Amino acid sequence: MFDPQRILYEDNHLLIVNKCAGELVQPDPSGDPALEDQIKEFIRRRDAKPGRVFLGVVHRIDRPVSGAVVFAKTSKALTRLNEMIKNREISKWYWAITEARPHPEEGSLVHHLVRDGKTNKSKVYDKAVTGSKEARLNYRLLAESSRYFLLEVELLTGRHHQIRAQLSKIGCPIRGDLKYGASRSNRDGGISLHSRRVEFLHPVAAVGSPRQLISVTAPVPQDDNLWRYFEETMQ
Repeated sequence: MFDPQRILYEDNHLLIVNKCAGELVQPDPSGDPALEDQIKEFIRRRDAKPGRVFLGVVHRIDRPVSGAVVFAKTSKALTRLNEMIKNREISKWYWAITEARPHPEEGSLVHHLVRDGKTNKSKVYDKAVTGSKEARLNYRLLAESSRYFLLEVELLTGRHHQIRAQLSKIGCPIRGDLKYGASRSNRDGGISLHSRRVEFLHPVAAVGSPRQLISVTAPVPQDDNLWRYFEETMQ
C-alpha cells in the first residue's frame, strides 16, 4: 500500500513522490509491484474515483535509485511536461555517494554512451562512436566521510544509466553499484544515488496568471546511516 507521507508535492495536475530504492516506477516483465499502480490505487480510494485513474509517468529513475519522481494527473499536464523534457526545461539534481574523490572536485563531464541491451549497461566513450549518444552532466563535491564522498550532480541529458556510467568512467563508482565497479553491494540491494531535487515551471497556469515555479527536494533514505549523516552535514 502506498504511503501518502511520500508525497512531496500535489495539485490538480501534478504529483511528485519520493521513490524507494528497489522500487519499480512502471510495471515490467518481472511482475513486481510498481509505484505507478500503487499510486493509482491510492488515488482511486482516497478520492473515491469511479473507473480508471489517469496517471502519466513523466520520467523514470532506475530501480535501485531513490528520490523524486514526477507524475502527471491530467493528460494536459502530461503532454506539456513531455514537451518540456524534450526542450530540457525540467532541471534535475542528484546526490551520489561515491567510493572515490573526483579530480577536480567540481567540473563538467561530456562522454558518448552506447547502451548494451544484453548486459543492460551503458558503455562510455570519450568520442562519438557508432550508435552513441552524447551525455553531459555537471558535478561538485559537497561533503565527505572517512570512506565516502557526497557529490551533487546536475543532469543535463537523460541517457541510460548516465550518472552511474560517467562517474564510474572517472574512477568514482557509486556506493553499492556493482554493475559499474563498486567494491561491495548495499544491504538493501539499492545504490547510493538519489534524485534529490527537481525544478520546473508548472505546465498549466490559470488564465492571466504566470506559471508557478515548482521546486521540490526529496529527503534521503532514512534507514541508511550514511545518507542521514550526509543530509545532516549539509543542513
